Amino acid sequence: MRSEPAEYEFVSPGSLSAVLSILAREPGQWLPVAGGTDVMVLYGAGKLPARRLVSLWNLPELRRIDVRDHEVTVGAGSTYTDLRENAVLRTEFPLLAAAASWTGGIANQNRGTLGGNIVNASPAADSLPALLVYEADMVLVSARGERRVRSVDFHTGYKKTLLAPDELVRCICLKRQFHDYFSYPRKVGARNAQAISKVCVAALGKSSDRGMEDVRIAAGSVAPVPVRLWQTERLLRGQRITSALVAEARKVSVGEISPIDDIRSTAAYRSAVLANVVEEFLTGLQARDGHYRVLARWNQLPREQAAEEILACCGSVSWARGLVSRRPIEDERSLLTSSDDLWNGLTPNDWIEAFSKHPRIGERSVPAGTGARAAVWSAQEQANITAAAQSVHVALEQGNLLYERRFGRVFIVCATGKTAAEMLEILRKRLANDDATELYESAEEQRKITNIRLKKWLNS
Repeated sequence: MRSEPAEYEFVSPGSLSAVLSILAREPGQWLPVAGGTDVMVLYGAGKLPARRLVSLWNLPELRRIDVRDHEVTVGAGSTYTDLRENAVLRTEFPLLAAAASWTGGIANQNRGTLGGNIVNASPAADSLPALLVYEADMVLVSARGERRVRSVDFHTGYKKTLLAPDELVRCICLKRQFHDYFSYPRKVGARNAQAISKVCVAALGKSSDRGMEDVRIAAGSVAPVPVRLWQTERLLRGQRITSALVAEARKVSVGEISPIDDIRSTAAYRSAVLANVVEEFLTGLQARDGHYRVLARWNQLPREQAAEEILACCGSVSWARGLVSRRPIEDERSLLTSSDDLWNGLTPNDWIEAFSKHPRIGERSVPAGTGARAAVWSAQEQANITAAAQSVHVALEQGNLLYERRFGRVFIVCATGKTAAEMLEILRKRLANDDATELYESAEEQRKITNIRLKKWLNS
């Protein structure tokens, strides 16, 4: 049964003060509507109980994102697209930016607002776990004035909040103190977007040589309201990550939630997923800490020694020296970004120098001057070739010779995960390239190899 438009009253006062005046005169009689993405679903199904609606759409007082030294304030009318595209939020609050990218499709992200997601108070709302771990504050406003409440206190039950009938959420306040934390966003659903979460988790971690200094984990779709996993956090804080600790964290986290069976999932499934996601977060945090230790040591090495160490990842001396000049490099993302930027700016001669450090596809012997680590990695990358039929080995040998006569250098392909037959097919296709095209295709394959090896180096 569809709604009858004549039964509804919709007004658009055009300013925040005018909206607050309406709510003050008749508290509880008007439903504030921002993007309307949830309201229109109910309206279209004939299930919208409110008959008087007041628009908040595009009010400038609610749409600003203000960046200050110690805090970012996000207007409640900011859309998910606004969140995704804001550079500070993407960099310093990636959990919130990730949640914005999960919420519906592009059309919904252009209309749906952060304030609407908060006030709608769904336990499956994607943004709410992120706000919990960032310990955001909500500024509530009415004609009576403003008050500031903690996000952890705002949701009081299923579809219930601290919001008074004459109040709106004006903005969300985020402290700028998480730039050096490991961020872990995870949504489990039928799809990443345009599907309601079965389980969604936002987690932050910060470690030192003494163990985990700070751990924050929040989950949605596992209780009547999104929850912080306080007991799990207390268990982990100050500890080093071990298999025994991870196993205990799995148990404790499941004990903190109260999931239900519904049309989207079962309570048992949600409990199992949450335990797996907590383990995945801790594994990621442990790996990231290992990366930091490798980079911290490498950042302190003399320049030539530092360049020599990473030559195994890419055989270009110019690339290695360029990467050393960008120190200190603090994390994997910065390392890979810097590597790609340097590689793409090198000369063809530098590229060819890197190519020359690779063995032929299908051959175990490496060129003279190739380090022991690079030799081991080359063998790992070509591990699938061993099981190939003899005819494929013969065809690869012939193809390599044809390629070297055609282009004057060794054939380069990112061999990781490829069978010998797949590499043979790629080789044959690329023999048809002109010189310029083939040079750039080889350079792109080398870039992929370099990234894989840099990740291996970080884990060494």
